[in-house]
Amino acid sequence: MTKNSEQPKDQPSQKKPAQTQAGKNRSPSKSNRRKSPKWDISQFVVAPQEGKSRFHDFDLPAELMQGIQNIGFEYCTPIQAASLPHTLNGHDIVGKAQTGTGKTAAFLVNIITDLLNHPVEDERFLGEARTLILAPTRELAIQIGDDATQLLKHTKLRAHTLVGGMDYGKQLQKLQKHHCDILVGTPGRLLDFANNRDIYLDRVEILVIDEADRMLDMGFIPQVRRLVNLTPKREDRQSLLFSATFTPEILRLSETWTDKPVTVEIGAERVATDTVDQKILITTAKEKFTLLNNILLGDDVENVMVFANRRDICRTLHEKLKKQGFKAGLLSGDVPQNRRMRALDSFKSGSLKVMVATDVAGRGIHVDGVSHVINYTLPEEPEDYVHRIGRTGRAGKNGTSISFACEDDAFLLEPIEKLLDMKLSCTMPEEHLVQAVPVPKSPAKNKPASKPSTVEAESGTPEK
Repeated sequence: MTKNSEQPKDQPSQKKPAQTQAGKNRSPSKSNRRKSPKWDISQFVVAPQEGKSRFHDFDLPAELMQGIQNIGFEYCTPIQAASLPHTLNGHDIVGKAQTGTGKTAAFLVNIITDLLNHPVEDERFLGEARTLILAPTRELAIQIGDDATQLLKHTKLRAHTLVGGMDYGKQLQKLQKHHCDILVGTPGRLLDFANNRDIYLDRVEILVIDEADRMLDMGFIPQVRRLVNLTPKREDRQSLLFSATFTPEILRLSETWTDKPVTVEIGAERVATDTVDQKILITTAKEKFTLLNNILLGDDVENVMVFANRRDICRTLHEKLKKQGFKAGLLSGDVPQNRRMRALDSFKSGSLKVMVATDVAGRGIHVDGVSHVINYTLPEEPEDYVHRIGRTGRAGKNGTSISFACEDDAFLLEPIEKLLDMKLSCTMPEEHLVQAVPVPKSPAKNKPASKPSTVEAESGTPEK
């Protein structure tokens, strides 16, 4: 029998079941073996290829393999192929991998496999998480939660996402409807729920800390420490830490939070150069918007993400693009979370062709079919360049990255080239791309919008 939401929260320790060892080196007992589902692995055929790993090569539950088939995964990415042999055997991981490498699926496949192989048959509290995934931004947490839900489609397991900027009561209601198998969230909101005793972390079997470097940059490490301290000891849980960089501070944190981890490194250059055509256009600050406008009018431009370093630049760009008739959305800290999510949904569906974003708001966004990434301003941190261009050229498809380099940010190229271990070619834009385009009296070519939609209008309204 399971606990319902009426269970008194002031007595959890007296009524909760005894602590069990988390996910290390366990073997499913005969009583816990899964029943054979109707779907059969023979319905999912992926031919072996030299030099590539398939999900078929691992002993994954059939329910999970069906979810993998539904998503369209066939061959593992380098981070998946390198990490899964270790994580599926219960080892901790410290992984160096950029956004766009497939690391989300890497840890979700391990988590779901472990949960299915080791079902809980005793009492559980609602809000008692079996796995905890920490993400630095709301968008990334929501994306991870969505990915988990897709992979869990053919199981009885549930994923819950808790992020700030959204109604606490509504999130609590969802949490109280089903048991919490996979809990994803941002540090601040998770602490709120933990302090209110609406979630319990003392029986977490697997802990994932995603984008630890961004956690550090955003000042979240004290909150992360408090959350980690609420989970079982590191030797009694499996811990997976991922970061785009291995700074001394990140390595110290990994030593604190993981137990005898295996280190896996996937170089940034693999992400950046395999499927993305990188272009650096030399321009002036005055010509940047004209250049952007004309590029967006190109016939080969479909879904585009435009990145800038500051909120005010993004806000101005968004307003100017709408005046030119483009269907554009805005992702920045100035925009309320509910409007950001509506804009993102519209971009994913194709209703919005252009998304203007800051690095923080755009981190972790997974959108299929992004044809171009445009760096209106080069990032101050070279790792952010890789994160940005990783929004295109995904899932084996080719993409294009165009970066504007003017007198103010040209010096930022060298650190990027050093990180990529390659020289980026800089060229002058073609003449027609810098010819001024007047504000149209009618909608822009191929981007008609006689009247901005509600989503478009709202997505660019800063929070007062």
